[in-house]
Amino acid sequence: MVFLCKRTRLFISSILLGFVALPNVTHVAMAIPATARKIDSQNLLAQKILKVDPSELTPAYPPSAPPPRQDPLPDERQLQERLQDTDYRINALQQDVTGNLWVGSWRGLSRIDPNTGKILTRVNLPNVTIGAIAQDKVGRLWVGTYEGLQRVDIRSGEITAQNLFLPSKRVLSLLVDKRGYLWTGTDTGLALVSPDQGLIMTTLKNLPGVSGNAMTLDAEGQLWVGTLDGVVRVNTTNAYIMKRINNLPGTTVQALAISPEGLIWAGMPNNLLVINPKTGMVLRSVARLRGRNVTAVRFSKDGSVWVGTNNGLLRLNPYTGGLLDEIPGLPSSRVLSIAPDIGNKLWIGTSEGLAWLMPKMQKAQPHLAFTRAVK
Repeated sequence: MVFLCKRTRLFISSILLGFVALPNVTHVAMAIPATARKIDSQNLLAQKILKVDPSELTPAYPPSAPPPRQDPLPDERQLQERLQDTDYRINALQQDVTGNLWVGSWRGLSRIDPNTGKILTRVNLPNVTIGAIAQDKVGRLWVGTYEGLQRVDIRSGEITAQNLFLPSKRVLSLLVDKRGYLWTGTDTGLALVSPDQGLIMTTLKNLPGVSGNAMTLDAEGQLWVGTLDGVVRVNTTNAYIMKRINNLPGTTVQALAISPEGLIWAGMPNNLLVINPKTGMVLRSVARLRGRNVTAVRFSKDGSVWVGTNNGLLRLNPYTGGLLDEIPGLPSSRVLSIAPDIGNKLWIGTSEGLAWLMPKMQKAQPHLAFTRAVK
C-alpha cells in the first residue's frame, strides 16, 4: 500500500516536472481522417457491389427558377372570398325626424349622422334583405324586407311590431299617405297597414301589373303605383283603382317621383317619362335617358332632378331634360337609391355600397363602413 502511494506521488511529480508526456492531441485528430477514408472506401465497395450510380445518391435540383408567387396569398384569398360572398347593395335611404339618415342594405339596418357619417345605431333584423324604409307621422320607422314588415323604435333600435301576413312577404316599396296610413307594395299586390297596431286594414291583390315596385303621392293625396305594366292611380280612402296607364313604352315602371309642379316622373328599364297625373297623358320622354335603365328618381331643393341608372348618376334640368352633371366616383355605376339634401349632402345607394356628394364636389366619395374594400 505504501509502495502504491509512493508510485502515485512519483508519477504526479514527473508530470509536473515534464518528465512524463501526455498523449499528443495531433495524433488523435489525425486518426479521424483515416476513419473517414475507411468509410468512403466501404461506400465505394458497396456501390460496386450494388451497381449504384453516384448521381442517384446526390440530390439534384432543376436549373429553372422556383414557380412564381400566386396572388392573392391564402390568407388574402380567404378575405377576398368572404368579401365576394357579402352583398353590399343599398336599396333604401330614409331621413328620420331627428335629421339622421337610416341606411337599409343587404347587410342590415343602420342609422348614421349625415353631418359626420358616424354610425349611431345598428339594428338586428330577422332578415337583412331590406327592400324599403318609411317613417310614419309619429316617427316610427317601418322596414320592409324580403321576409315581411317590421316596425323599429328609432330611439332604442328595438323591433316593436311586425306583420308577416301581407299579399307577399317580399316588400318592394313603402309609403305613408297624408292620413298617416302605411301603404306596402309587394311583388303580388298592395296592403294598407295601420301604423299603430301594425294590422292590415285592406289589401289590393288584383292590382293591374301585379307588382308594387314604386309609389308616390300626387298633389291631391292620391297614390300612384309603378307596376310591371305601367302606372296605376289608387284612391287612398277606399283603395279603389281610379286610373290605369298601361300603354307606356317599356311597360315596367320601377321608379316614381313627383316634381314640384306636380308631374309624375316614371323610371323604366329603357326610358324616363314625364306624365300629367290629371289626364294620364305622357308629356315627354327625356331624350338623355332613352335606352337607359332608370332605377331611381328624386328631386332636390334647388329643383333639379337626380336620376340613377344601371350605368351612372345624372343631374338634369327638369324643364328641358338637359344634362347638368354626371357624377363619377361611385362604388358602383348601378344606382339603387337616392336621398338628396340630408346633412348638406346627396346620399347615393349603389349595388356596391353607399356614397355621398356635397355641392361643388367633382366626384362622389364612398362611405367606407358600407362599401366593399377596394385596392
